[in-house]
Amino acid sequence: MSVEKMQFQAETKRLLDLVVNSIYTNKEIFLRELISNASDALDKLRIESLTNTELAQDEEPEIFVIPDIDTKTITISDNGIGMTRDEVISNIGTIAKSGTKDFLDKLRESTAAAAQELIGQFGVGFYSAFIVADKVELITRKADTDSAVKWTSDGAGEYELEDCDKDSHGTIIVLHLKPEFTTDNEYNFLDRYEIERLVKKYSDFVRYPIKMNFEVRDNADAEPTIEIRTVNSMKPLWTRSKSEITREEYDEFFKQQLHEWEPPQEIFHVKAEGTVEYTALLCIPKHAAQNLYYSDYEAGLQLYSRHVFIMDKCKDFLPDYLRFVKGLVDSPDLPLNISRELLQQSVEVKVIGRALEKNILKQLGKLLHDERDKYEEFWREFGKSLKIGVYNSMFDKKTQDGLKDLLLFQTSRDGKFSTLAEYVERMPESQKKIYCAAGKDAASIERLPQMELLRERGLEVIYMTDPVDEFTIDILRTYAEKEFQSITRENFELDDAESQKVKAEVDEIAKSHEDLLKDIKDAIGDNVKEVRLTSQLKSSAVCLVTGEGGPSLTMEKTFAAMNNPMFKATQILELNPNHAVFKKLENLHALGKDNSEFEDLCTTLYSLALLIEGVMPADPVELANKVTALLTR
Repeated sequence: MSVEKMQFQAETKRLLDLVVNSIYTNKEIFLRELISNASDALDKLRIESLTNTELAQDEEPEIFVIPDIDTKTITISDNGIGMTRDEVISNIGTIAKSGTKDFLDKLRESTAAAAQELIGQFGVGFYSAFIVADKVELITRKADTDSAVKWTSDGAGEYELEDCDKDSHGTIIVLHLKPEFTTDNEYNFLDRYEIERLVKKYSDFVRYPIKMNFEVRDNADAEPTIEIRTVNSMKPLWTRSKSEITREEYDEFFKQQLHEWEPPQEIFHVKAEGTVEYTALLCIPKHAAQNLYYSDYEAGLQLYSRHVFIMDKCKDFLPDYLRFVKGLVDSPDLPLNISRELLQQSVEVKVIGRALEKNILKQLGKLLHDERDKYEEFWREFGKSLKIGVYNSMFDKKTQDGLKDLLLFQTSRDGKFSTLAEYVERMPESQKKIYCAAGKDAASIERLPQMELLRERGLEVIYMTDPVDEFTIDILRTYAEKEFQSITRENFELDDAESQKVKAEVDEIAKSHEDLLKDIKDAIGDNVKEVRLTSQLKSSAVCLVTGEGGPSLTMEKTFAAMNNPMFKATQILELNPNHAVFKKLENLHALGKDNSEFEDLCTTLYSLALLIEGVMPADPVELANKVTALLTR
């Protein structure tokens, strides 16, 4: 049989370099690509045989993978549609066509997203074989024909074509492996068990059986026999109808697929058709990962295309606040060779992502409404993520609206979780704002001096005990047209008639004590912006509030713990004019502002106000000495 040598286009070598070194940086990807091509060939035969009875399949469709240690080759074969001589020239990858230069030119000029489309359009997946092989042979025979053709190339600049014999239709590809892929270093593609692992990783759900030969022995002294095994499962769980799948099957799938130790809290099985077709099988784990909110946590979903594994940890489907969601997406509308960089530009990925986010939030809302105990269990593990989602959506009202009704907070009513809607529903008609307070825990908030008056009036306060809570509330600003009001901010005051009457009386007292308040401020120094009287204290003598617009003391502590001392709260010291301590300040001040006892009392009151807020004074020893001195005078 004559051998015909044919030249590649002049720029073919450059394109091969692109394929081997840029598009496919993962060396083991070649197996996925070639198995996918074989699966496509079987699909084509199946589809064409539906209308062409002469193409009726006379044997079960299958794909064989055979590593051979003696010849240092891997053979991938299928009994699919096969190709004619002209189709080999045309379809073995348009790399052999006159479009090569056009491909390169367009690739240079295109955006990242368009580049991925071009790669799929020009069909260069077959050439991933040259990542691991220094010579590739292809033998193929088209179904319903008698002639076969052999294609051979080392990828250097030319290929050979010759007629040959082949017993049946289909394609055989033989890869002559480069030396570095035949040893037990990083890659050994002659190891049957390594090849089996790669098939399970990348092609486990290909719909046709992928078979391999394994040597087996009945005992150590027996002669080995060859056993043919199917190494892929073929039937992805997510392709089955939800009504056919038991909860136990879902649980086992996530344990195996995602290496979860426990059954998930919630499962989302979504199938969509339309502009973009996809299936998603997602779950919320039982418990949050210890490093969920750290940079080393790898979030993302597994990505499949036509049941073929593309990549792990694809971050582009879900927003970061849903990083705790695990699972996979399978879409026939995404090309097999799509890269992480190009996923970010993919319109299809954005469409799928928006739909998944909406579906997850809808399911969580249903869980909150129908199974409150289960939702609170979810909230304890992952509620912080939703609050971070609100904070990160500073300029995204749509996301805020989708999340705000899912938020839970403990409150002073009974210490239990409450939604914002439930809080507003319980508000008395006279209450115009949503009261909230920040602290390290509920007990510390309960001890705040401002809480005494609110308890007396029967007013409910939202506890902000997570560092992210204040940021979340600051982003929302309002809920159901009612403003959030921190009881430790400078503008906090109750707005009922009785409170306004008391406030007016305190304002009159303040006017007649301006000199006293100024001298208290001078004694304390620049630590506080202002000293003033308040009507919001009952039995307590003093409290600290913070200025509007800046961080609170709780925020300041949070930033300090992150080694970021730049965020400082604007402190305002408030005094109770009806307390005995204020009367003593008056008496000491009357003796002259240079009185050391007056100054000691002022600075001590400031230190005590810091302690109430959970902030350690700058000099605890000095505070102890001043308190001792005051007690003994």
